Formats: sequence, C-alpha cells, structure tokens
Amino acid sequence: MSRQLEGRRILVTGGSRGIGSAVVRACTEEGAEVGFTFRESIDAARKLSEGTGALPLRADASDLSQMTSAVELFTGGAGDGGKDIDGLVINAGVYRRTSFPDLSSEGWDRTMDCNLKGAFNSVKAALPYMGEGSMVFISSQLAFRGTPHGADYAASKAGMLGLARSLALELAPAIRVNSIAPGYVDTDLLSSDTPQKRRQREEEVPLKRVAPPSEIAGPVVFLLSGSSSYITGATIDVNGGLFIH
Repeated sequence: MSRQLEGRRILVTGGSRGIGSAVVRACTEEGAEVGFTFRESIDAARKLSEGTGALPLRADASDLSQMTSAVELFTGGAGDGGKDIDGLVINAGVYRRTSFPDLSSEGWDRTMDCNLKGAFNSVKAALPYMGEGSMVFISSQLAFRGTPHGADYAASKAGMLGLARSLALELAPAIRVNSIAPGYVDTDLLSSDTPQKRRQREEEVPLKRVAPPSEIAGPVVFLLSGSSSYITGATIDVNGGLFIH
C-alpha cells in the first residue's frame, strides 16, 4: 500500500455514514490520523471508530461552538496549544426531497444551516490549526444540474462551490481548496429507491451503475495527498459521466 497520507492528521465532518464513512476508512488505510464528526448516529460512529481507530467527535456542523469544541478535542488544545490539522473534508449535509411549493422557510434554513453554514463553521473552526494543508468540499452534481425536488439542497451545494473557490484564492499558497461533485452514490439518500427507480438511475449514467461510497473516497484521498500538489480551486466530477460540462 502506498500510504499516501502517512503522518497526516485529517478531520472529516459528517463521517459516520455514507461518503463520510468511506472517506474515514480510506484516510486511515492510507496512514492518516483521523477524527470525524457525527450528529446522531452514535452506534455507527462507535463501530467506525472501533474498525479504524479514528476519533469520533459529536458535533452539529451548523453550530460553530460545537465545531470549535470538536476541533479542540481532535487537536488536543486551543490555538497554538493544539496539533496541526493537515486536511479537512467537509462532508456533513442533509437532503430532504421537497418540491419548491412545499418547501417552507424553516426547511430552507435547516438545509442552509447544515450544508452551507456548516461548511463555513467547519473552516472557521479548523483554520487556526492549518498552517499548511488541503481542504476538500463534498458538493454535488446538483449544484450544476439543479433538481425539481430539492432547490434548497442544490442551492446549498452550489454555494459550497463558491465558498471553496473563494477560499482557494484567499488561502493560497499554504492551503489548497478543492471540491468533489458526486453523482449517484449508494448511500442512505437512495435507500428508498424502488428497483425500477434504481434501474432508471443506472440507465441515466453512461457507466451504467451507481457508485459505491469508496469511489468517492478515492478522489478525496488524492486531493488530500501530495499527488495533487498543483491543484487548487478545482471541482472534480465523480459521476460516471452523468453530467459532462
């Protein structure tokens, strides 16, 4: 094994399930010391920690004080008293399938608080510990395509891309900032699909399948590693050709 992240300290938000869990596993397999936040999935977080040695940190990304506390636990101190963070993966998010006429102001705010404000809070909390390193935002193909049943989600993910690109300009050259835009991934978001809907999704994708979370984690590891040392401000589409632009 190449151990691309040997000796590095990586923090993953929303790491207990789905893409986040796959990223935690991939980073630990590549030699990193990993901490991950979770909000409600205590059993999943405990199981992941036992299987990988990663540190579970209970925190709601929409709450800056909780994220700051989680970062301090991971680094072992506040400010200069803590260890450095070499990589930050911003994955925490929510998606509630809702048509626009049924989308309430409160529902809009909940999505923005978790997805976009959560990304802001994650960076604000971690940045004091990042002298150098890499940030990876997990956005979505829907940031480009839109969707008829989740305008709040698509808008929040598009906002994440704007935030990531701005940070790439502001934090260079010490910190690289990039994004991943996944397509259909076999996570809880697709768990309610009927067999017919699943086949429909697979037919939409030129590669004719839905990605396992591990196929999103691979590009994340690449962006965290030295192999991507001249890449910043980029968005990598990991969607099987579903949306080519």
